[in-house]
Amino acid sequence: MTIRIARRTALLGTLATPFLAREGFAQAETIRIGTLTPLTGAGGSYGPAMVKSVRSVVEEVNGAGGVMGRKIELISEDDETNPDAGVRAARKLVDVNRVIAILGTWASAVTTAVAPLCWENKVMLFTVSGGDGITRLPHQGYIIRTQPDSNLQSERAAAFMLKQGVKKVGYLSAQTPFAASIYERHSQVLKAGGAQATGNVIYDATKTSFRSEVDQILKQQPDALFLNSYQPDLLVLLRDLFRAGYDGKRYTLGYAANDALLAALPTEVTDGLISYAPSPDLDGLAYKNVQSVIGPNPDPYSCQTFDHINLALLSIAKAGAATGPAIHDAVRAVGNPAGTLVTGALAGMKLLASGQEINYSGASGPCKFTPIGDISGCKFRFDQVEKGKTKLIELS
Repeated sequence: MTIRIARRTALLGTLATPFLAREGFAQAETIRIGTLTPLTGAGGSYGPAMVKSVRSVVEEVNGAGGVMGRKIELISEDDETNPDAGVRAARKLVDVNRVIAILGTWASAVTTAVAPLCWENKVMLFTVSGGDGITRLPHQGYIIRTQPDSNLQSERAAAFMLKQGVKKVGYLSAQTPFAASIYERHSQVLKAGGAQATGNVIYDATKTSFRSEVDQILKQQPDALFLNSYQPDLLVLLRDLFRAGYDGKRYTLGYAANDALLAALPTEVTDGLISYAPSPDLDGLAYKNVQSVIGPNPDPYSCQTFDHINLALLSIAKAGAATGPAIHDAVRAVGNPAGTLVTGALAGMKLLASGQEINYSGASGPCKFTPIGDISGCKFRFDQVEKGKTKLIELS
């Protein structure tokens, strides 16, 4: 197999399942697909598993004969959770490696920075970023987003907070592209439910202490706080809030309240913290396939990148061509509700080869997209930390 992994990915696992005939396999030109994930930086705890889930599908399909007799060549780059690094890596993937699709951009700032390079070169971009503005870019259909946008996420999070009886919510936010939009939508939902957002204090995530920002927000006497953070700065925030004696409710994003955070702080600092995230399809076969590769509790992003590669390969098979425009034209057709339900590329390609329609439903759930490339809906999970471990408290 020809799978090239860039920095820090040599330890990723493998999965190979021979299935189809291999005639002409070695002679055919490879189909080059890239991953651009955060192997380092604020999102670095997610990137390796995201690549691993993609790699498992590539190896399975290559072991079964590839797509249209052509091997998939996977080229993985680190965006370092940084827009400048992301653009450099994307330029390499597009200009040097000549990939037809890039999978897995995570931070909204990175996705926004690399998106023009993709649509200008007709390279399909699959992303897990939630910033509202991403699919409003003039991307000409070259962006598919499996992550619900921050507007939908904010509605669901604020509605959950109202169910828990909050009245005054203060916001502490990293300076990110989606911080303002999250606060705005939260404020609207809270106001409609008889509560209020008291203010949004923006902090510099590079600082080693946020005590002045904590003191500023606590002067508003909130009964709950929403911590719009990445994992490294959430760690500092929680510690400063504990030292300040704050004992109200604390809410945050699921990608920040991860195992690395819980391992780094005492349980008395983290217990009670509530997080939310889009939920994978916990009962689906595709989710179980990701579990077999990643472990018992795969994060939403590994499930979504598993879907990215399956969608890309099925689109190539559906279109009968391995190009960015072919994926662009066929990606919605492989989730046809009238087709036969499939949860992986191999089963879908067999049906497509026989002239049948397919309906791909993935590890992250049904893969139906709006005209501008947004996922049309998904479930959300809400977790609470108890004794240093996250516990599911609602799935809806």
